[in-house]
Amino acid sequence: MQGTGSGQGFWALLTRTEQDTLSGLGMARDYAAGATMCHQGDPTTHVFFLMAGLVKIVSSTSDGHQIVLALRGEDDIVGEVAGETTGRRNATIQAVDAVRALIVPYDKFNPFLESNPGASRAYRHVVTQRWTDADTMHRSLAVTTGAQRLARRLLDLAGRYGHPVDGRTHLAMPLTQDELASLVGTSRATVTRAFANWRRRGFIRTGQRHITILDETGLLKVAGEQA
Repeated sequence: MQGTGSGQGFWALLTRTEQDTLSGLGMARDYAAGATMCHQGDPTTHVFFLMAGLVKIVSSTSDGHQIVLALRGEDDIVGEVAGETTGRRNATIQAVDAVRALIVPYDKFNPFLESNPGASRAYRHVVTQRWTDADTMHRSLAVTTGAQRLARRLLDLAGRYGHPVDGRTHLAMPLTQDELASLVGTSRATVTRAFANWRRRGFIRTGQRHITILDETGLLKVAGEQA
């Protein structure tokens, strides 16, 4: 399982020796589904490396609304950006399901990168890719509909976390419709209408926190992608 951005997660890009060295700098911790791993505004004291499970990155606005910024999964690094900027968490990290993470103090992570050029290159690659993904998403807001972006994200989630059975992909949906809407920059009403439309056209089947993609080609066309 990889993160929801493009490419491999940071951990998977490291050599076995680099992984062992990094493991020796921190400690493993388990989080139950729904647990908050850190809060927005907390001091940045450590970095998380996801060994198993899925987390969501959530930001609270000044008027109390919550926006889902990203999902991260196995092999991903999370919580690293604030240490390079404000020194405080710029978002809350919540476990979607059972999560196992390696926690490395921030003041040990930077020296690790400085003494391991390969790991440093992997880190720059992952951070650059995330900024590229964010820029691509921002630019797409002006040229795509909410339904198109929703279809693309649903296909991405299914490709990373879904389970193919008999030509169909079953996906335990980690987000509510409100959270999906914030993730793709649209309204909940748009998500609700799109799901109703896609069910009617036989593209998907939905259940309680569960989606089955019945017609991937149909969703690809909605997303504006080549089937």
